[in-house]
Amino acid sequence: MPYPIIEDVTFFHEDFGIKKLCFAQYENCRFENCNFEGQNLSQFRFLNCEFLRCNLSLTDMQNVTLQGDIFKECKMLGMRFDLCNPFNLSFTFHNCLLDHSSFYKTVVKKTIFQTCELKEVDFEQCNLTQSVFDNCNLLHSKFFQSILEKVDFRSAYNYTIDPDNNKLKKAKFSLVGVPGLLEKYDININ
Repeated sequence: MPYPIIEDVTFFHEDFGIKKLCFAQYENCRFENCNFEGQNLSQFRFLNCEFLRCNLSLTDMQNVTLQGDIFKECKMLGMRFDLCNPFNLSFTFHNCLLDHSSFYKTVVKKTIFQTCELKEVDFEQCNLTQSVFDNCNLLHSKFFQSILEKVDFRSAYNYTIDPDNNKLKKAKFSLVGVPGLLEKYDININ
């Protein structure tokens, strides 16, 4: 069954809990100040869309296609990106609240996280090669058997990453972030 295609449409101040979003493939669309909280977006497709100041918390993301999407100033608590369609999964986050979300086993190379709250996020077995965590709070986020090669953590903070259980080749860290790499050794660094 072909998807209806909706292109180049801007949605302002829509509450999709009241008025459901039409099941479709959205291309180059803009969603501004929209509420998706708790909605079922299963099987929807979003290609090169922009979400600005939207609430997507606890949205059902089962097999959702996200390709080239940009999220700015969005509230995205408990998002399950690990349930999205893995084909060409790609996005960028600017000033977003992503606490308690999951990227478990996803391949999201070259992802930009800029000034985001990423507390208690699951990045286990995730491939984040060449991604950037610019000024991001990673408090209690989980990195285990993750591919973090060439990832830029220089301005990230509150992270704990075990170098023995993650691939870190050519990853970038600042000197102030070194304790987050050595936490398991229970040593004091002054």
